[in-house]
Amino acid sequence: MKKLLASAIFALGAYALAGSAHAASCGDVSIAEMNWASAGVAAQVDKLILQNGYGCNVTLVTGDTQPTFASMNEKGQPDVAPELWVNAVRTALDKAVSEGSLIEAAPLLSDGGVEGWWIPKFVADAHPDIKTVQDALKHPELFPAPEDPSKGAVYNCPAGWNCQISTANLYKALGAEKLGFTLVDTGSAAGLDGSIANAFEKKSGWLGYYWAPTAILGKYEMVRLSFNVPHDKKEWDACTAIQDCANPKVNSYPVSDVYTVVTKAFASKAGIAMDYMKTRKWDNATVGKVLAWMTDNQGTNEDGAKYFLKTYPDMWTKWVAPEVATKVKASL
Repeated sequence: MKKLLASAIFALGAYALAGSAHAASCGDVSIAEMNWASAGVAAQVDKLILQNGYGCNVTLVTGDTQPTFASMNEKGQPDVAPELWVNAVRTALDKAVSEGSLIEAAPLLSDGGVEGWWIPKFVADAHPDIKTVQDALKHPELFPAPEDPSKGAVYNCPAGWNCQISTANLYKALGAEKLGFTLVDTGSAAGLDGSIANAFEKKSGWLGYYWAPTAILGKYEMVRLSFNVPHDKKEWDACTAIQDCANPKVNSYPVSDVYTVVTKAFASKAGIAMDYMKTRKWDNATVGKVLAWMTDNQGTNEDGAKYFLKTYPDMWTKWVAPEVATKVKASL
């Protein structure tokens, strides 16, 4: 009996040591905390889960798409880019992946990053015939311009944003001016957001450009309209996205691929934590709600990450093993 007890104690001790060694094997991990809200929250979620659930020693570093990718590609640092909009670096990323230096993990945004022209859901519900941008342009009276309510308004992006160019070209291609609309310069990000908030406050129609995931679309329920044509990349690159294109055609915005990208070194040392990276994904609606909560509560990225982990356990616990989920919950 003593021998059996001794053997059992030894086995338990060995198991515990193996578990500790396995957790420690994750080691030091650097994660890019990109300078926009959704990516910042994703980085903080990864930190909390990797640190508390897998025993990693996590450091967050400031990042942005191009410099972070270049650093990962050339220097192998940081280890993880949680939210990389890969269309911007697709050719170079494909080369790095084929060479084995970088690895695409799960698509962080399960429905991709989306852009387009939107209307409030209350307008869509009241006018179920409006399914496309062309349908909306038949009703300038539903989307009154702020300076001249006799005309309809299409709200554009601020100067200097790429979407200002594409929206202006699509406005021209659709013949919106002849249909009784005017293109409204919102002046700034705050002006664009404010125009949506004002429309919801007044229960007035709104038509214009926006994108997801964002706090605004998390707070205000909007419907993205179809342009009734597929995305034509060749036309987009040659004209839709080009300033003052002479003869733009109706086109659809591309859906952006948004992936978590990790270095080969991280994948080699992370152990089972890599399984988490291959599984972890969320949708635009959830991210939007988290960002809206952050805006309303003046929350930081870390606050948003903790709010997400506390509010959506049914989602994130599917990304990890039960024992990992228990550790993460205990840390909150």
